[in-house]
Formats: sequence, C-alpha cells, structure tokens
Amino acid sequence: MSTTGAHVPDDGAGGRPGSGWWWWPRRRSLVFDAGLAAVSALECAFEGATFAQKTGIATTLGALFGMLVGAVLLLRRRWPVAVVLVGIAVSPAQMGFLLSLVGLYTLAASEVPRRITVALASMNGFGTMLVAFLNFEDSMRDSGSHSMTMLVTLIVSALMALGLTAPPVLLGLYVRARRRLVESLRERADGLERELELLAEKALERAERARADERTRIAREMHDVVAHRVSLMVVHAAALKAVALKDPQKASASAELLGDMGRQALTELRQMLGVLRTASVAVSGTAAGTGASSSSVPDGATVVAVAGAALTAAGTEEDEGPCLEQLAALVEESAAAGMGVEFLTEGESRPCGKRIEATVYRVVQEALTNVHKHAAGAKARVLLVYREAEVAVLITNGPSDGSAPTRLPSGGHGLVGMRERVTSHGGGFAAGPTPEGGFRVSAMIPLAAV
Repeated sequence: MSTTGAHVPDDGAGGRPGSGWWWWPRRRSLVFDAGLAAVSALECAFEGATFAQKTGIATTLGALFGMLVGAVLLLRRRWPVAVVLVGIAVSPAQMGFLLSLVGLYTLAASEVPRRITVALASMNGFGTMLVAFLNFEDSMRDSGSHSMTMLVTLIVSALMALGLTAPPVLLGLYVRARRRLVESLRERADGLERELELLAEKALERAERARADERTRIAREMHDVVAHRVSLMVVHAAALKAVALKDPQKASASAELLGDMGRQALTELRQMLGVLRTASVAVSGTAAGTGASSSSVPDGATVVAVAGAALTAAGTEEDEGPCLEQLAALVEESAAAGMGVEFLTEGESRPCGKRIEATVYRVVQEALTNVHKHAAGAKARVLLVYREAEVAVLITNGPSDGSAPTRLPSGGHGLVGMRERVTSHGGGFAAGPTPEGGFRVSAMIPLAAV
C-alpha cells in the first residue's frame, strides 16, 4: 500500500470510497471537506500575512501562500500523509493549526500503517514543541524577563505539543478501531445469514427426502394391507363359487370369513389414514405458529422450523400396527383360504420394538400373499427365530400342485417393498427360488436400536 495514496473511509457518511465524487463517497463529504479547507485557507492566509510582515516579505505573497497551504486540507481523504507533511513543513512559520489537527486525525483514522502514523505524529509533536520553545525564548528576550528557566520552558513546550498532537491522533485511532469492529460485525452477520440460508436449503432438502420416504412407506403399507386382504378375499370368493351349490353350510362360513377379512382391511386402512391425518395437522400447526411470529424471526429460521416440523411428522411412528403376536392369526387366515401352511418359532419370545415387529409382520404377510398369487395349492412354512441380537424370519413354499392359479393382479413391488423395509433397519434381506422349484424369502433385522 502506498503511504501517500492510502484512502480514508468516510467518517460517518458511509458508502464506498471512489464510488461517488472522485475520492468522496457522498456529496455531503465533499461539502464538508470543502468547508474545512476554506476555513483552513483563511486561517493560513492570515497567519501567512503575519509571518510575511515579520520577515519582510510581501504581505500579499504570504497570504496567497497561506491560502494554498490551507487548501491542501481538501486532499485529506486521498493523501493524508501528504497533508500531515505539509503541516509539519509550515509549522516553523506558525501556520496550519487546523491543518495539523485535522490531518493528524485523518491519518490516524485511515488505513495507513501505524508505524507511519506514530512517526509522523512524533515529527509533528517535536516540531510544535520546538516552535513553542523558540517563541517562549523570544518573548522572554524581548520583554527582558527571565522568570522561566530553560527547563520549565522546555516542559511547558512539551506539554503544549502533546496537547496539540495526542488528542487528534487518539481520536483517529478510536474511530479506526470502531470502524474495523463494525465491519467485522457486519461480515459476521453476513456470514451467519449465509449459513442460515444454507441450513434452510439443507432442511428443505431433508424435508423433501423425508416426504418422499414417507410416501414410499405409505405406498408399501397400502400395498401390504390391500394386496394381502384382497388376495385372500379373491381366493375365498373363488372357493365360495365352487361350493355354493354343493355345500351351503361351507359357503356360508366362507361368506362370513370374507366379511371378516373386509372389515379387517378397512380397520387397517382407517388406522393408516388416521396416522397421516395426525402428521398433517402437526406440520400445518407448526407452520402456522411459525408464520404468526414471522415478524421477529428471519425467513431462513422460519424455513428451518417448518422443515424440522415436517421431518418430525414424517418420522413419527404409527401409534398402532401389527406385531409378532398376530403372526399366528395371519397364518390361520391363509390356512383358512386353503393353503397348507406351517408356523414355527425358535428362541425365547420377547418384545422387539414396534417398528421392527411391524416390519417382520409385513414381510410374512407379503410372502404369503405371493404364495396365493403365484403358487396356488403350494405348501408354505413360516419360521420365526429370536436370537440374542436379532430377529429373523424365513418363509418357504414348495412348487404349485398344478391347481388352476387364481387370477390376481401383480404390480411387481412386493419384493422391492420388503427389501426396503428390512434395509431401513439395517437388516439383511434375500429372496429367490429353491432347488425344489419353490421360493424362499428370508429377512434378518438387528435389535441394536431396541
């Protein structure tokens, strides 16, 4: 940085240097400096004329020189070092009192290195002390008085120089430190605002992902509930048609079973819709509460709060859901539909966590549904295993016995949904045909979370 070219930010006017009138950020800064320069020019013109009379120089020439020296103050924001050097240069002529004071203040408040500021302030103070000492000596010599010793004169001169030099320098240093503090606080506020915007964007992304995951979960639940119940109802409807005329009593039992299955499907659907309704109310309520206080909360914080509510609502676990104790009833339903199915358990039965138990239940449910769809008349086997750190389930079925398959639609999402359910808990899932021509589905879910 050039010492003579260092600029000074506007003192209280704001704006960026160089963006307005030459090196003034605003018009009022130009007017202010022009006023200071005019006062300084008048002062220096008077002092120059006085100095010219004492030295025998033409008064007009001294006044003109003083006006030029005082007008240098107009350059204080652009070249503060030059202004101080001019003040030091004319100090022996007892000129530039205002020029020196304003120049020292501007120099200390500018971005000029402090060592240069200290050096120039020391030079100015020493020059002022020397001029004051010589003036005191001349005054005492002219009056013939020797009431003040040289030591006292030197001390008084030093105090006078200190009083004329230290206050503007200290004030300039204070303004410079305050300006830097304000700039650092402004930069920190801008940084915090940018961080808040980034957090808001990330929260929105997380909320979108959570909503997508929730939609996927809802689709899985709807698929499992509707597909299984409707598949059994279709199987029973086909059996009812076959025995309606031959065995009315059995047909009546099948019709009653059909009604029970329909009611169970409706109950599960109502539970699912109730969870969705509760989550929607939670998100909308939080958004409304945040919006009511938006006058005191930044937009980024509002977005983060609403997105956080969406994440919380999306991650809320169902209040009610299937559990492992209901697996026996699930197997009995398939057996009642004509499937030869066997249910076995190994290990000590214990609670495994609501979501894990619901996942195992849905895997078994979907596997049995697939047996009804794709392997009519096949025998199935369900094995539930409780281990120390995990719970596992294995569903296998043999090949179809050649019975006419029941025409049931298939969307091809059953195995994908089962895999997503299991892997979301950090478990393992495998499915594929067996060497005997059947099919097997196995899932393992760790109990670390529980």
